[in-house]
Parts: sequence; structure tokens; C-alpha cells
Amino acid sequence: MPNGDKYVVGVPNEIKTHESRVAMTPVGVEELHRSGHRVLIQAGAGQGSGISDDHYAQHGAEIVASAADIWREAGLIVKVKEPLPVEWTLMRPGQLVFTYFHFAADEVLTKTVMASGITAVAYETIRDEHGRLPLLTPMSEVAGRMSIQEGAKYLERPFDGRGILLGGVPGVLPANVVILGGGVVGANAAKVAAGLGANVTILDVNLDRLRYLDDVMPRNVTTLFSDRHNILDSLSRADLLIGAVLIPGARTPHLVRRGDLKVMPHRAVIIDVAIDQGGCIETSRPTTHSQPTFLIDEVVHYCVTNMPGAVGRTSTYALTNVTLPYVLQLARKGFRQAVAESAALVQGVNIRDGKVINPAVAQTFGLECFPLPA
Repeated sequence: MPNGDKYVVGVPNEIKTHESRVAMTPVGVEELHRSGHRVLIQAGAGQGSGISDDHYAQHGAEIVASAADIWREAGLIVKVKEPLPVEWTLMRPGQLVFTYFHFAADEVLTKTVMASGITAVAYETIRDEHGRLPLLTPMSEVAGRMSIQEGAKYLERPFDGRGILLGGVPGVLPANVVILGGGVVGANAAKVAAGLGANVTILDVNLDRLRYLDDVMPRNVTTLFSDRHNILDSLSRADLLIGAVLIPGARTPHLVRRGDLKVMPHRAVIIDVAIDQGGCIETSRPTTHSQPTFLIDEVVHYCVTNMPGAVGRTSTYALTNVTLPYVLQLARKGFRQAVAESAALVQGVNIRDGKVINPAVAQTFGLECFPLPA
């Protein structure tokens, strides 16, 4: 897009199973419309988040019936989740797509996007000047808190769990919750689990992070260095295991192997929040909100790839609070000027003109990594 031109910004419906988030709220439409951009919203896109088509239209959106029309007309597509196969044929060369991609978990998606000629800017790899992941953080907060909410439910016997109340009652021990990873997901999971009265153990390899968590967490949260011995020892007592490991842009390592499940109590529950990046449990595989769990070796696995989608209204507003400033930069300045002026956006560029720009994605699939063209 030459400088001075205006992007047509398109927001299609999210079609992932039970995905109720939407990539833009009416305030975003209003800001873009004020800057002279056309904003196309697919009819019903905001329904899962409680936002009507009329509300969007009142703030300047054009309501469009089909996703195909949006993909055809919009130069900048703003989404929540990665394009699914039915959308792959709609992508076109030169188009800019801004969403969660999680390429390292999906080689087919990676190579399809390379072949499409779009520019893929991924929410999950944008870093701010402090090295933080501002567009991943709010959804990690939601997923971390939800992991305990879901874990408590699936520990109930009707859901194949051990029949344990997370916080126990007077005279009966509470559940043991083990959290692999002390980042945003892990810290939020620990906060909720501890608040419900569970015994919580957080494992991480970053001792400075463990020191911080030890200072701020309540007394029923224990920190532990993450090594093979400590993981196995913790698994033997885990009623609920939370996988909260993150290596930005890269596939998550398997910290729990298939054989390790035998040391866990029967009908313990695993919530693998890391499943978006491949999962940190060897036996994990992606599931959906409609069929969220499966049993392997008498251990319940919950591996929903879009956990925050179940609480669409909360998640939509939490996400768009942080994505909108970047959408405005891209729309107002165009891609080249926006990345020239924003080191954060540079970190978000994963694929451009058929070439992989992100080193972690390239390394995951043994592909050549290219610098971002000037």
C-alpha cells in the first residue's frame, strides 16, 4: 500500500469451533472510520461477544454478508485465530493479515501462508521495548484463570475426574495443583487455584521469576526449580496439572512424556494451555470446546486450542484493548512505514512474500530465515 492510500480493513467471522471472540469492537471501527478507512464487518461477527451489527454500523462499519467479500475487498484483515483451511483459498498476494497464527504448531498452515503471498503479522510474537508480549498477555491471563475453572470442573466424577473438590472442606485435604511454567499463564492459574484453597506448586527454570512468585503468592503456593526429578516427583501428587510453558514463536518442548502418566493418580486432570504451540505434554492433542477432553492411561486431558473463546465478551475486550493501537498504526501508515517506526511490529512479522522472517518458526521446520526487506 503506497503511503497516503487508505487500507480497507476487514473483520470476518471467526469460524473455529465455539470461537466467540471478534477482532474489533465498535470503538476500533470508530477510530478507523475517523481516519478515513472503510471497515467491513461480516454480519454476525460480534454476536458471540454481545456486539450487534447495528452497533457496529452506528460507528461507521459496513456490514457485509459473506467472508469471501471481506477477503476480496480488504487489504488488511484483522482476525483472532489463524485462518482455517476454508479460508486459505481466500488469501491473496499482498494482503496483510493480523491475527494469532501459532505457526510452530502447524507446518501445513506455515507452508500454505508462504505460498499465498500474504504478509502474516502474528499477535503472539510482537514484543514491546521491555521484551514483553503485550498481545499475548491478556489471553494468557484469561487462559490461566480459566485453566483452574476448567480443571476444577473436570476433576468432578461425572466428567471422568477423581471426584475431588479443588479447595477441600474442613477435615479433608484440598487438591494438589502442579503448574509447569511460572509466566503469565502460570501465575494467573496459581492465583486462582490458591484463592480456592488448593495446594499449589509452580515449576520454572527461571530462578529470578521463582523468587518473585515466592514473594507475591500466598502461603499455599510453593515454588520449585523445574528439572526432570522435580517434575516427576510433583506429578506423583498432582490431582490437576497445568501446562503453562511458552517459548515465543517456537514449538513447546514436551516436559511430560507418555510414560510419566503412570506416576500420576488415576483420573487426574491435565489442562495443557500450551497446546496452541504444540503442547508441553507428549500425549496432548488439540481438542475443541464441543469435545474438550480425552483419556489416556487413566488421565483426563483437556487441550482446547482456543480456551478464551469460551468467554468471548471478556476476551474480546481484553484482546482488542491491546491490538487496536497496532491496527491503527498499520492502517494509518501502511505496512512499510509502520514496521520502520515500530520495533514491536517488526517482531510480529512471521512471513512476508513467501519467506519466513521469524527465526523460531524457521528453525522449527528447518526452513531458511530471511531478514525483513527494507
